Amino acid sequence: MTTTQSRWYFKKGELAQGSWDIHLDPANPPTTDWAFTGLRVGTLVAGATLEIPADHNERVIFILQGEEITVQYTHAGEVISQKLHGRKSVFHGPADVLYLSINTSAIITGVGRIAVGEAPATQVKPAKYTPKAEVPVQMRGAGRETRQVHNFGMPETLDADRLIVCEVIVPAGNWSGAPSHKHDHYLPGKESNLEEIYYFESAVTRGAGAIKDATPFGYFRGYASDARPYDVAEEIHAGDVALVPYGWHGPAAAGPGYDLYFFNVMAGPDPDRTWNATDDPHQAWIRDSWQNQQPDPRLPYGE
Repeated sequence: MTTTQSRWYFKKGELAQGSWDIHLDPANPPTTDWAFTGLRVGTLVAGATLEIPADHNERVIFILQGEEITVQYTHAGEVISQKLHGRKSVFHGPADVLYLSINTSAIITGVGRIAVGEAPATQVKPAKYTPKAEVPVQMRGAGRETRQVHNFGMPETLDADRLIVCEVIVPAGNWSGAPSHKHDHYLPGKESNLEEIYYFESAVTRGAGAIKDATPFGYFRGYASDARPYDVAEEIHAGDVALVPYGWHGPAAAGPGYDLYFFNVMAGPDPDRTWNATDDPHQAWIRDSWQNQQPDPRLPYGE
């Protein structure tokens, strides 16, 4: 893959590689100064496989859309087969999740679309299977800033070496990531230094039925927090990817009539695996406004 100077947004198809619809490899990234996070998105059809090598990446694997896949993985000579159960779409609650440590290969079969979050690591951690019923589901914000978060890969829910991951659902017309925030300096107990990937999907809002000629969309914003240049203001469509190397990022907005989903992959060079962020001081007051608002009654989205 050819490296492009300081490019932080990629439309659907631009990161396709081999059998993967998206393959963002931290060892050979599509932009400069990117080293700590990776992403794979793949489509499985009957009789085909998707394969993952044994290397220095730890990973989480789950179904974006589909009923069931099988992951046969090999670590230290031991071969284990694990079925993962999915969902109708990313807007229908959590899916099963499988964490695999470094030096673990995998062969994935079944029918559906899958996502894999990756991060280079050094420590071997135990593989972990999390059934969908045990995925932590949290509502954040209130009013039009209400969103649903699936916290299956946070420091308090997953024993990984570097990798931090979660899913977010934003119902039509709502905003996520408000107030804008950053995690680009290591300040113990206050702020982490983490790269972040956003993988997006968007669809006609649940309950609206089949809408002719719909074009689901949303918006994403990122901007500089110091002298390092960073400026992203993009219309979001399903299959797009945004990169946050540093700087303020958010909010992400779901278009009117269209639900928004994103999968976050985070990791960085800090000596500890924590997720601490600093709010943009011009927007921090927004959190106080939630105290007088109710959560959006459309959430949670489940099966």
